[in-house]
Amino acid sequence: MVGMEAYDYIVVGAGTAGCVLAARLSEEPGARVLLLEAGSADRTRAMTVPNAWPENLGSAADWGYLTTSQAGAGPLPYPRGRTLGGSGAINAMAHVRGHRAIYDQWAACGAPGWSFADLLPYFQMTERVNEHASLLRGTAGPIQVAPAGEGRHPVARAFAEALVRHGALVTDDLSGPQPEGVAWPDLAIADGERVSPADGYLRPVLDRPNLTVMADAEVTRLDVRQGRCTGVSYVRDGVASAAVTSAGGEVILAAGAIGSPCLLLRSGIGPASGLPGVGQNLQDHPTAKVCWATPEPLPASRYNYGETYAALRSDLAGDVPDLHLFPILLPLAPGAGFEPPAAGFLLVAGAMTPDSRGSVRLAAPDGPPLIDPGFLTDEAGRDLDRLVAGLRLIRAATAAAAPGRAVELYPGPEVRTDAALRDYIRRTVDSYYHPVGTCRMGTDDGAVVDPDLRVRGVAGLRVADASVMPLIPNAHPHATVLAIAERAATLIMES
Repeated sequence: MVGMEAYDYIVVGAGTAGCVLAARLSEEPGARVLLLEAGSADRTRAMTVPNAWPENLGSAADWGYLTTSQAGAGPLPYPRGRTLGGSGAINAMAHVRGHRAIYDQWAACGAPGWSFADLLPYFQMTERVNEHASLLRGTAGPIQVAPAGEGRHPVARAFAEALVRHGALVTDDLSGPQPEGVAWPDLAIADGERVSPADGYLRPVLDRPNLTVMADAEVTRLDVRQGRCTGVSYVRDGVASAAVTSAGGEVILAAGAIGSPCLLLRSGIGPASGLPGVGQNLQDHPTAKVCWATPEPLPASRYNYGETYAALRSDLAGDVPDLHLFPILLPLAPGAGFEPPAAGFLLVAGAMTPDSRGSVRLAAPDGPPLIDPGFLTDEAGRDLDRLVAGLRLIRAATAAAAPGRAVELYPGPEVRTDAALRDYIRRTVDSYYHPVGTCRMGTDDGAVVDPDLRVRGVAGLRVADASVMPLIPNAHPHATVLAIAERAATLIMES
């Protein structure tokens, strides 16, 4: 057993939120900060070269989760980052905020202090934007972002142009004054390389004497005594039961929407201790795909194999756009049991305001999590209807001129009716890989953390990551997680 060490702040997980927290909390020279990460500290080619990011999936930098069976599609791969930078080091690099109305709903439903106006300064703190002239954007933050520029992919261009011809709005900045329409969204790419949270926040400050970063250190349990979290136990290099204490300070969980609820449950914090919301309220964006075959292989994307997308509305939309339409510029199958084309691409619809809810549970204390996003389980079938609308929009926009002289392979021209499209979507539904909400903040009995992100009923413990979101943004969550972590650091240092 390794001897007990004491720190003022112990941050569990060096993912998107953890990198921000460690960097900000260690700005106070007298604060001793420990950052624990289960994965490696390596910065591999797949984490660096933008168009190599698919190589991260299933690698050592990926937890390699599977979901429970979803609709008719069976279990789905559920990649989550296991490395410095977390999912921000292995994802497709989109940096986009949700619509302001989503964050205003957070505040209205029991999370005061988390409206768009409250979060805006923290969004601005995270980013360095040079392409957009807007008072809403940040220009001096650690994460440099810009849209795809020179060398945009011809199929991405053709798809964007087809949507505009079909009547879609155009916007130059989905995080700016007009968060709706066809756009070339910001990507966390600078000088031809990914800018992960580890690159932007953590690596520049690794020489601080008050900051200790331990990679390959998997936290196994939170140590709770007499209602207070006093530290954590972890395994490193095969040595079990190593322990560190928070010395009267705080432990901050930043292990993400899967890891944070699992650690709480493994530590006896959950329904049995009066917190029934731990692991509940899992939200994610389900997707459906149209698969196209081309006569010749496509050129490689210089960016993220997506480059463009449209934030649009179905007839079910409320205050915010409820669809994303985007390409995946790779010859992939739309789901298990389908043969991929020799050459081609996907056009994808994502349901961005899902009504379905899922959960994260443990079958055994030390076993893998049971991850159930609950895709297409809302009783009214609204998520399924949104995806039908998305596929119809894709087909309508590309009817006159399919991108890249392509032909539709799946679902195929014979699949025309709503009933047939619903059946196809049930068999091929997939994830946009955006889990949030499993340690929801609020003031009601189902909330796991209060609006200051303190775990209810446990002193000295907070959660600050995607799991605290009450409602999923209608965009990639990564930019929002950065802002949550920035605000969490301020709350912690001011407490």
